[in-house]
Amino acid sequence: MFAKIKSRVKPNAYTYNILFFGWCRVRNPIRGMSILEEMIKMGHAPDNFTYNTAIDTFCKAGMVTEAAELLEFMRKHGSTLSSPTAKTYAIMIVALVQNNKMEECFKLLGDMINSGCLPDVSTYKELIEGMCLAGKVEAAYKLLEEMGNKGYPPDVVTYNCFLKVLCDQKNSDEALRLYGKMIDVDCKPSVHTFNMLIQMFFEMGDPDGAFETWHEMDKRGCAHDTDTYCSMVDGLFGCNNTEAACILLEEVVNRGMKLPYRKFDSFLKQLSDIGDLQAIHRVSEHMRKFYNPAMARRFALNQKRKSVSLRGK
Repeated sequence: MFAKIKSRVKPNAYTYNILFFGWCRVRNPIRGMSILEEMIKMGHAPDNFTYNTAIDTFCKAGMVTEAAELLEFMRKHGSTLSSPTAKTYAIMIVALVQNNKMEECFKLLGDMINSGCLPDVSTYKELIEGMCLAGKVEAAYKLLEEMGNKGYPPDVVTYNCFLKVLCDQKNSDEALRLYGKMIDVDCKPSVHTFNMLIQMFFEMGDPDGAFETWHEMDKRGCAHDTDTYCSMVDGLFGCNNTEAACILLEEVVNRGMKLPYRKFDSFLKQLSDIGDLQAIHRVSEHMRKFYNPAMARRFALNQKRKSVSLRGK
């Protein structure tokens, strides 16, 4: 249809983008490249999205060589709007890792840095996540090392991206190893670093690990924030350590911290289940400072009536 009408209706960049992407989707890179060359010859420049989508499509189809050729085409013929971005490189690097082409992977990483195309937070996460999911944790460490060697040492945001992947995978050994590396290179962990570790330990059923992390925060002079308390109290209730959970809730009240409404509601229900009326009233009174007073009072009265009713039985 395109061949029939192009002499009468002049195709624009959008037309060529559709055709190029279509040939990529049906895994015909030769036809795709011919469309690309015709598109450029006609004075239309493909954009980054078109290229990135095509490269991603080839990689997912196992056509890594064809994807690499397209990336090379971008580098040689790309305009300001269609030269490779950090996203382009990330797609390609992860594909090389997954296909165990580590030498090519780090060569491309070097090309990426040398071209001044540095990964941002989301790209770092994609790179590290791709490497970890492919079982190449050491490659992820090498990525950080290579960045440092090129004059771009990883900061706490970069480390936290890496740590989030390890915590999501519940890989506590590697998570602690990474934390140790942060300390060794004098990269000060943030409260978010510790919160992720605490959450991971509770999800793994390891409250001791969570408590050790809590105390490590004190040791490092990192103040516990609202999320830290929420994770600890939630986790402690979850492993039936209600005494420690109530102690921390008392701290929340004494420090005048505002917790998210859903957490207030959840903690009140937990206290109701264990029948701790004193804690319920303390937390309810505290809640009134931040939320609907009538609602807080009603909840406290309902708990009191329930308690009186139980004693009557």
